Amino acid sequence: MSPSEAGSVRPVTSEETQLTAYGIAATRALLGRGERTATEHLAAHLAAIEERDPGLGAFVAVAGEEALRAAAAADARLRALGPAAFQDQPLLGVPVSVKDLIQTGELPTRRGSLLPNRRPAADAPAVARLKAAGAIVVGKTTTSEYGWSASTVSRVSPPTRNPWDPAYSAGGSSGGAAASVAAGLCTAALGTDGAGSIRIPAAFCGVVGYKPSFGRVPYVPAGADRLSHLGPLARSVEDVMEIAAVLPGPHRQDPDSGLGALESRPERRGLRIGWIEFPGTAPEVRRVSERALEALAALGHHPERIEVPFRDPYPALLDILAAAEAAGAAPGDEADGDPGRLAVVRHGRGLGGAAVMRAEEVRMELRTRLAAVMERHDLLAMATVPVEPFAPEAIGPDWASDPESLLWLAWSPATYPFNMTGQPALSLPAGLSRAGLPVGVQLVGPVGADALVLDTARDLEAGLGPLPEVPQRVSERML
Repeated sequence: MSPSEAGSVRPVTSEETQLTAYGIAATRALLGRGERTATEHLAAHLAAIEERDPGLGAFVAVAGEEALRAAAAADARLRALGPAAFQDQPLLGVPVSVKDLIQTGELPTRRGSLLPNRRPAADAPAVARLKAAGAIVVGKTTTSEYGWSASTVSRVSPPTRNPWDPAYSAGGSSGGAAASVAAGLCTAALGTDGAGSIRIPAAFCGVVGYKPSFGRVPYVPAGADRLSHLGPLARSVEDVMEIAAVLPGPHRQDPDSGLGALESRPERRGLRIGWIEFPGTAPEVRRVSERALEALAALGHHPERIEVPFRDPYPALLDILAAAEAAGAAPGDEADGDPGRLAVVRHGRGLGGAAVMRAEEVRMELRTRLAAVMERHDLLAMATVPVEPFAPEAIGPDWASDPESLLWLAWSPATYPFNMTGQPALSLPAGLSRAGLPVGVQLVGPVGADALVLDTARDLEAGLGPLPEVPQRVSERML
């Protein structure tokens, strides 16, 4: 649907399409004061998508009549209640995007694949909860097939380009989600993270990406590998916190959902924070991310450099993921499936039960080891991704770009361990490299200590300061 098809809505000017980068609080103020209707706000975002997304590739489907109906209902609620309209619907009128792995009832869900999606065309619990809070879904965002790689390379659509420089990847597999937020095409996005898929593109695109503790947000359909988390991306920690507040809670279709949070946590000042540098960290990533060390100390915390406190669990992760992919693959997938993912499937088909159990033993060892580490440190901190962004057509740096090598995720050793342990982790922008590309810093807490991670991230964000706007010259090159 184009903005011109929005019924009686007046045309949106090109100037107004630039006024889409509102945070949630600013959106509430804008709509609550009557400076713009929810329908006009939606139309401005749809116009911005139509104008900017062709060169960016963040969306695979754009909202239609259901979004217009939701905006009209928001306007009716605002007319009737005024600012009180936000009391039970704190996200009223807020435009959000949803990753194409997450089921939706109105918009198609292709899961980044040419293979048929036989899952029910109904809103996933997290989407339903966003809508119940008043948010309006503006579209579905790009992903790799079934989210198999930390890129958005697929056979469904062109790869998503980085809003800061389209010569580089937005990362993945929630790359479309991160790019849609960074480019101002929505206020927030819903993504998934099975080995770093929220945090990697958040770091590449200069936004905040949060992976809650495993089970905090229902993931439907649930995965037997117990690696996938569902969480928000936004331009600020405050906005991530607002989205995250409406997502948790048990759901009957996810037996792991509703896991409790820790009842006690340290005060936000004077935290013991272990700073980790992973092997292969690029000099520019080190230079920019270590700004967080000074900022954390200035906040009254006690950061200390520590060695990587566990052995790399990548071989075990590979076997767990490959076994899960093989279990879900049909014999006919070879014709239309992504060749890279099929290399992973073939590896999974060659694994025996003993190999998978050995991988699970590594996971248990990692959980035990990190539980002990978190007894000595309130939080861990590190560069989110040790490498700089690569070409948009690639699935990783050159040394990991061949799917047959099975190294397709090995370049992100700071993200996947915390999927294996289920710990909460958040990436926020630390600054820009000399090439003008964002670098992310990650905070990791004990399982269940989501509030501590979010609170500390909000303080750290203020200490680091905001990124500049995405360069206009780059925005123009995407048109």
